[in-house]
This record gives sequence, C-alpha cells and structure tokens, in this order.
Amino acid sequence: MSENASLGVGIHATAVVHGETGVLILGPSGSGKSALALALLGRARMAGIFGALVGDDRVWVRPAGGRLVAFGSPKAAGLIERRKSGLVRAPSEPVAVIGLAVELSGRRRSWPRLPDDPDVLTLEGIVLPRLALESCCCAADQALAVDERLGMMAANKVKRISNFA
Repeated sequence: MSENASLGVGIHATAVVHGETGVLILGPSGSGKSALALALLGRARMAGIFGALVGDDRVWVRPAGGRLVAFGSPKAAGLIERRKSGLVRAPSEPVAVIGLAVELSGRRRSWPRLPDDPDVLTLEGIVLPRLALESCCCAADQALAVDERLGMMAANKVKRISNFA
C-alpha cells in the first residue's frame, strides 16, 4: 500500500460503480479483477442501470464519514486493461462510496470451504460486506454473483427501512 495525502492509501484493486453501489475488487495480479469489472459494466449496460469504472489496477481508498471512498487516477480515467487486447475505454467516475468488497482467490488458489469470517472485510477501519469468489470461474458467472449479492443487500436495506416506518 502506498500513501498519497490527497487521495488516501493506494491499493492494488479495481473499483466500479454498479447501479448505486461502489464495488471494490481485490485479488492478486492475474486474478481477473479487470475482467470482472468489464463484466459488471456490461451487465449494467444490458440492465439499463448505471455502471462506471472508478479505477483499474490501482485505486486509492480513505475513510470518510464512516464509509470507504475509492478514487481512481485522473491520468487513467476511463481506461481499463482487457487481457490480450490492451487498454480499452469505459464510462468512468472519479470517486465512489464502496458498498461491497469482492475478493478474488487468484488463479491457483481457492477459498477455504468454511472460512473464519466470510461476510466482512475491514479496510482502513471500515467494515465492508465481502463476497469471496474463485478466480477460476468465468467473469460472467462472477458478475452474476456480484449482482445477486447487491440485490440481496438492497432488499435487506428496504426491509430495515420499512421496519422503522
């Protein structure tokens, strides 16, 4: 991790906005972070919902008001690497409030069947919902899993709000 006083802590990750939620995609080099981001952007476009790239391969994060905020590099705004094709352009946003962390296992690793704490990840003191995915799965299947988790999170939020009414 590297520090940039104006942006926060630099991490090896990719971030997108999918619908109304910022998604931070973590994993080792070659784990498929960019492929998943492109698949999520494609799903958003097909569903007619908002989708934008915040940053690819390197993003900066910092806590703000009890939430984690991610920033992309202004110099690389809208650029994402499509493996074996090079850099491609994507719709972009400079910043996102992260609502879900997705951790990819890496190509030759898998997650334990019963992990210690499968549902949360703490980053910069902020606890985030976490979705662990195997890198060996195709990006389309991973994007579907992310979509499903975001849908469950939105349904739970509506349920909590209606309980207060």
